[in-house]
Amino acid sequence: MSIKQPQTDQYKAFTANLAYARNMVNAARNLHALRLGAVDIDDLYRAAWVQAVSALDHWLHEELFRRVREIVETPGAEKPQQLQNLALPLSVVEEIRLNETTTADAVDRRVRAAWEYAPLHNAEKIQDAYRLVTNKKLWGEAATQINAWHHGRTKWNDKTLAKHYQAIINRRNKIAHSSDLEDGELGKRRPITEAETSDAIDWIERVALAFATVLG
Repeated sequence: MSIKQPQTDQYKAFTANLAYARNMVNAARNLHALRLGAVDIDDLYRAAWVQAVSALDHWLHEELFRRVREIVETPGAEKPQQLQNLALPLSVVEEIRLNETTTADAVDRRVRAAWEYAPLHNAEKIQDAYRLVTNKKLWGEAATQINAWHHGRTKWNDKTLAKHYQAIINRRNKIAHSSDLEDGELGKRRPITEAETSDAIDWIERVALAFATVLG
């Protein structure tokens, strides 16, 4: 089944970053065929895993900022309660009053200050951030969308989808923060395969596409 891809610059950057991760998986597969025993080729799979998670994190941030600005700049656009309640310092309010900045720029700066350096690696954190732009239950509706794409053959819900996503993030954290070493080991890494790496990348793309579809 063909699923329509968003045509925003943010999503195109995301797919380009995922393509880079998939290229690393392909490179590892080709190098394995050469049987280069002196090189730990599996590190390319680990790098691809980290790259894919970073691609999603980057897209989630950029998509959030894009949507916040779009809502603020669109007259009459529905504003979720969290965006309506966004606090601006009086100094910024004065800048707006004096036409030294626009409301959209002021809100953009405020949202970026809150979220730009906050990793979106946690399901609850993602939902919290996106309350600025939607009142929808993002994980639940994304799960429903994925089930619809599979014509009901899957039974994902908000909890199972978030748990699956978190497992991908947890493996990324082991790679990034502890060199993917086995617990209690200083020289033995967890095994990693082409298949599980490719599956993680595909799932990251599936989650992003489901979010984008739900958000509209």
